[in-house]
Amino acid sequence: MDITTILGLIIGIIVVTLAIMTGSDLSIFLNLPGILIVLGGTFAATLIKFQLHNVFVAFTVGIRAAFVNEIDDPRQLINQAVRLTKVARKHGLVRLEKAKVKNTFFRKGLQLCADGREIEFIHKMLTREMEMAMQRQEIGSLVFQSIGDSAPAFGMFGTLVGLVQMLSQMDDPTQIGAAMAVALLTTLYGVLIANLIALPLSDKLVMKTGQERENRRLIMESITQIHSRANPTVVIEMLEAYLPEKQRQGEAKREAAMSRRATDKKP
Repeated sequence: MDITTILGLIIGIIVVTLAIMTGSDLSIFLNLPGILIVLGGTFAATLIKFQLHNVFVAFTVGIRAAFVNEIDDPRQLINQAVRLTKVARKHGLVRLEKAKVKNTFFRKGLQLCADGREIEFIHKMLTREMEMAMQRQEIGSLVFQSIGDSAPAFGMFGTLVGLVQMLSQMDDPTQIGAAMAVALLTTLYGVLIANLIALPLSDKLVMKTGQERENRRLIMESITQIHSRANPTVVIEMLEAYLPEKQRQGEAKREAAMSRRATDKKP
């Protein structure tokens, strides 16, 4: 569960609600025609820009990105790769079939290794799967970006509609208030939908897509090292290149840690 998304939504809703209730009744900010203009217009514009399938995929991907934290820790992936390299060196690649790995992309690569596939074929399969997954997330980001662009525009459209209605009914003072409500509230709805929901989700998808792409590249390099039964020390050196400088252990730190463990084991 990605707590930051929930926390952000709760804080945003509370701030907006308190700001409204401080000076007036909340019910006066609810206007059905204004909501229909913004939601209906935004949805229609989104369908024009994208295929219906992509829109539904975007909502599925967006919800998962917003509320489910599925990004693996790169350090844990490296530790898994080192452990599995030792298994491959000691028991052979077939033993990898029984490895307990949660990451489905990693598990598929290990299964291909256990099946005796050539590394070129494994790379081709994993690259294709990675690109397809990243493409789905990028389309999701574009859909939410489009919603973020369209919602304020249709809010402004509703404002113009309300102003036209108001000006056409100047001789009837009882209708001016309702027309003015549509004029102002549609802009409010569009701004809230764009800046509290759509654009933050788009940005989060972009961020998580980048993190997921780096993790999958790390996994592909891990599969290469496991397939070649490389020395675990070499595996660490190769994979730590995917980490920020501050997160790298470094050779000196590893040797010191290994020395401490060896000392602790002595009677």
